[in-house]
Amino acid sequence: MATTLKQSPLHDRHEALGAKFAEFGGWSMPLEYPTGVVKEHTAVRESVGIFDVSHLGKALVSGPGAVDLVNATLSNDLAKVSPGQAQYTLCLDESGGIVDDLIAYWHDDEHVLLIPNAANTAEVVRRLRAAAPEGVTVSDHHDDYAVLAVQGSRSDEVLERVGLPTGHAYMSFVEADFGADVPVGVVVCRTGYTGERGYELVVANAAAGALWDALMAAGEEWGITACGLGARDTLRTEMGYPLHGQDISLDTNPVEAGLSWAVGWKKDAFWGRDAVLRVKEEGPKRRLRGLVAVGRGIPRPGMSVTLTHDVPLADITSGTFSPTLRKGIGLALVPVTVAEDAEVGVDVRGRREVFRLVKPPFVDPSVREA
Repeated sequence: MATTLKQSPLHDRHEALGAKFAEFGGWSMPLEYPTGVVKEHTAVRESVGIFDVSHLGKALVSGPGAVDLVNATLSNDLAKVSPGQAQYTLCLDESGGIVDDLIAYWHDDEHVLLIPNAANTAEVVRRLRAAAPEGVTVSDHHDDYAVLAVQGSRSDEVLERVGLPTGHAYMSFVEADFGADVPVGVVVCRTGYTGERGYELVVANAAAGALWDALMAAGEEWGITACGLGARDTLRTEMGYPLHGQDISLDTNPVEAGLSWAVGWKKDAFWGRDAVLRVKEEGPKRRLRGLVAVGRGIPRPGMSVTLTHDVPLADITSGTFSPTLRKGIGLALVPVTVAEDAEVGVDVRGRREVFRLVKPPFVDPSVREA
């Protein structure tokens, strides 16, 4: 029996814009608009783009001890930040594998908002509920709120024009009101998945349409462009940001994924602690590496990476054409025995294309103003 895909509260807006839809994490989401992925990508890199990422999960951990529960289970150390700040963290299995990567928004000691990936929200909520002490509630609000991402160098101007706050520090958030007649609360987060300056806005479903319309109107002066998940993928790949289900998974640990910085190594407890400590001490057998085409090859997930024609190394986990570099780029979990700048082959539809191993990001980190 076919499963009915969930729809964003902005679905009608995307239809009106002529979006092409695709299934993502159980949701029907815009993949691209008639403008095309390259133009959407370029708009974000050069001016401003707007994404509907309402498929992302929303879970609230609340009650006395909420912060303690999050800190005792998820990988990163909330003691590194403070209320009003967000933190990238990992939900690990006891094996050290990555159940999900997510962002925790620390509102106060009794309220932590979690934004997991769409397909993993239910599992993250299940695990936290099972670990929650009496008095701490883990509520799944996946279907109650929309998330809009305004990304690019002109994102501040767009938000200011609709009366939302800007200029707060990277990985921090501000709660504000939107709308004059019946103000609606919006969480304005200085976060994003593109590498550009930008904001993610969490708002109740009922107000999502009005907020989208206002942002689109406000951004006309700077050529604001509606962007789909296709451009989101090319943008994040250029920055080397991993995607759960492709680059990271239950079969991947934080050390080999290059996510050691998201682990609170000095904490006494978090899920998977013993397993990842062991990997850290022994050293990983593979690492997530970047690949840049020497020629015209474009890598795609699942394509084979070889050292020589008959020595397989790995499979491409993420691969695409980089609109910024105008060449193929990809990610793969490559054995640590391979030199950091080695040239490798990728089987692109039966042809062995040459790629050079690099350390991501693929584009100049200066585009990420923090």
